Amino acid sequence: MSEAPHLQHTASRLAASGVPVLPLRRGKVPFGNCPACTDNACGGRPNMKTPGPCQCPGVCHAWAAATTDLAVLTSPAWTDAWRRAVAVAYHPGGAGLTVLDLDDADAIAWARTTLPATRTVPTTRGEHWIYRGTMPSRNAVRPGVDIKSSMSYARYLGPGSGTLADLPDAVRALAVKEAPAPRPSAHAAVVPPGVGGAECPHRTPAYLARGIAMAEQRITEASSAVHATVYRTFLAVLSRHGRCGCLTDTHIGRLFTAAQAKGESLRHCTDAWTNAMTTLGL
Repeated sequence: MSEAPHLQHTASRLAASGVPVLPLRRGKVPFGNCPACTDNACGGRPNMKTPGPCQCPGVCHAWAAATTDLAVLTSPAWTDAWRRAVAVAYHPGGAGLTVLDLDDADAIAWARTTLPATRTVPTTRGEHWIYRGTMPSRNAVRPGVDIKSSMSYARYLGPGSGTLADLPDAVRALAVKEAPAPRPSAHAAVVPPGVGGAECPHRTPAYLARGIAMAEQRITEASSAVHATVYRTFLAVLSRHGRCGCLTDTHIGRLFTAAQAKGESLRHCTDAWTNAMTTLGL
């Protein structure tokens, strides 16, 4: 509670410099959608993949809520969110930036020997290397390295030190060579195409679409025990569709995206999916 004025002041200062900001709640994740925006009722796009037309005055839609509008940042709804917030985050892509999130000493050592020096910010376990320029965000492009730029958010941990350098081709190449999709392509064959050759009883598009949407909503609305919620949701989806070949790479990607929007890492998503498959004997 006592940090609210400090966080709001920091956010306003960043916004005035052209950096879109948003508050993070406990767990260092964005605030969930308000009741009026639940299940995309507001017309915004699901999973926060792109900002929708929603005009909600609250702090909705994760990274897409990030703003430089001081009137919004100091509005009653946002002021209430700042009172409950634990940190300030920003949308790097909206500021024309890319953040290389280096999660451990090995990742930092790799960057120092491979990439041009730029502005760096210490984190709890590693460093953020910030470059001028934008690109698609990708997680786990190599061990201990995530890329946060467009359609993503990064926690603001201070101005850092060093001079901003232009985004190098070596970082862009990471996404192209090692993360061509939101999830590794190995997951494309993670669900068997129909056990025993049985005809799939769930291929009605509306049935499957409704099931996936409900699973996404269950993950998105989790306010606590996110790890457990993700696992139980994966388990429920696989128990219904895992043996008949209904699930495509796109469906699985949507579930992973929803989980990652709640702060889950790609590794946690992969482990939860694998454990659910093992439990069901798939």
